[in-house]
Amino acid sequence: MELLNSLRNLDLLSVGASVASICIIGFAAYFSNRKSITNRTFVLFAIVAAAWGSLNYLNYQSVNPPLVLWTFRLIIFFATWYSFLLFRLVYVFPAETVSFPRSYRFFILPITILTSIITLTPLVFPALAELAPVGEVSKTVVGNGIFLFAGVVIFLVGNGIYLLVRKLRKSSGVEKNQLKFVLLGVTLTFFLHLVFNLILPGIFLYVRFIPLGAVFTFPLVVFTAYAIFRHHLLNVKVVTTEILAFILAVVSLVEVVISHDLGTMVFRSGTFILVLAFGILLIKSVLREVEQREELQRLNIELEDKKLKLEELSRFKTQLLSLASHQVKAPLAAIKGFASILIDGLYGPINGKIKETIGKMRFSADELIGTVNNLLDLRKVEEGKMEYQFARVDLVKMTQAVVEELRLLATSKKLELTFTSALPEAFVSADETKLRQVIQNLVDNAIKYTPTPSTGGGQAGFVKVELKVQGNDIIVSIVDSGLGLPKELIPQLFEEFIRDERVKKEIRGTGLGLFIARKIVEAHSGKLWAESDGAGKGSRFYVKLKKIS
Repeated sequence: MELLNSLRNLDLLSVGASVASICIIGFAAYFSNRKSITNRTFVLFAIVAAAWGSLNYLNYQSVNPPLVLWTFRLIIFFATWYSFLLFRLVYVFPAETVSFPRSYRFFILPITILTSIITLTPLVFPALAELAPVGEVSKTVVGNGIFLFAGVVIFLVGNGIYLLVRKLRKSSGVEKNQLKFVLLGVTLTFFLHLVFNLILPGIFLYVRFIPLGAVFTFPLVVFTAYAIFRHHLLNVKVVTTEILAFILAVVSLVEVVISHDLGTMVFRSGTFILVLAFGILLIKSVLREVEQREELQRLNIELEDKKLKLEELSRFKTQLLSLASHQVKAPLAAIKGFASILIDGLYGPINGKIKETIGKMRFSADELIGTVNNLLDLRKVEEGKMEYQFARVDLVKMTQAVVEELRLLATSKKLELTFTSALPEAFVSADETKLRQVIQNLVDNAIKYTPTPSTGGGQAGFVKVELKVQGNDIIVSIVDSGLGLPKELIPQLFEEFIRDERVKKEIRGTGLGLFIARKIVEAHSGKLWAESDGAGKGSRFYVKLKKIS
């Protein structure tokens, strides 16, 4: 007798804990997102599952004939809705909003309502055939309505499982992982129902586990809840923590109330205070964590939004530069061409003054074309579309040619332009056109930023281009006696649109030449850098490239 009472108490504890947990998990999911149809369906499923499990237990603990008969009817009433809500949960999971088809609204839902109503009538269970003692199975007279019930339940559960497997096959990523947990919960729960509620009592006449329906439903609820919470663990953590802390505190308080002696009461009172204090601290800790995560999430969203806006602005800038450059380049080329024709006298001789003016026009057109080319190169660099045709290039020959091309410009400013090389030839793997553009830009800048020497003596202005070997590297240096570089300018000299503020008005430029030059040199696996002893003390630019045989 004592063993039987102990088993009943254990059953009551198991069922009670399962029912309470199912309800807590269901409402935790609901309060985490009340607008989600998945969460709303889940809490309804949890309530129905808890009611079905409770009635299942109550049926085997009563000897009152009307109560036993009505608990039988209510068990299959809730079993109908249990099956329907399982189907609906699988159908909507994991969406927040769903538009149901006509077949759901005009066939599945009405037939479920009709079947559930019929289960409460004598069409299913007309009367009790045998009333069993507490803990054993009573028997009923079964009506024809049971076939409708069985057919509807099999249809709903079967379609639910089929739909779940089909959605799992078509899904991917996070949704696929969520559906795997739901399928695992469904499989475990129905395996337990099959073994303990059908095979054991139906074949072996062992009814010991029939009252534990709520316990067998627990895996389905837990795994489905985990799938819902898997990527939404913020507010639900607070709700769950508060519920668990509340339950622990209530249990501890009940222990104090039912104490039989003073010593036990004091001990349990201390436990209650500790549990209460721990619960409060735990809730505060979780709240603080949630606030931090929500703030971090908000900042991440803002950062992502700003990043997208910056990318959009960058694309717009690039498109604008490309459009403007292409539209400007063609007219400039035409102006330069006509100016050259006039200077060459193809339309007849012109006097010196006009020729000088047209020469200035051609020079300005050249400068503008250079600016346009820089803008086009900038677009290519930013989009990663700068194309290179690498070949074996004699760096000595190429650098010397650049120096000779710019000698006239240096002479016009009364500057001494020299080129020296430690080797008669030095080969590198390079795109000759692009690398020539770099050397030309550096020598041209050195001439531009070196003022014409004042008359009356003093040191003559100079630009020295030198090529030397350092181990396996070749270094081209361009040294001038010009304006020099402020030390604070050097670290940012090779960035976009950076220019020396001292000469912006006197010397035109875009601030793109050195940026593009650096990108080209880096594409050649080389290095470009600058040095200076300060303003007015000249500048030194270096290009380092790998030597090849």
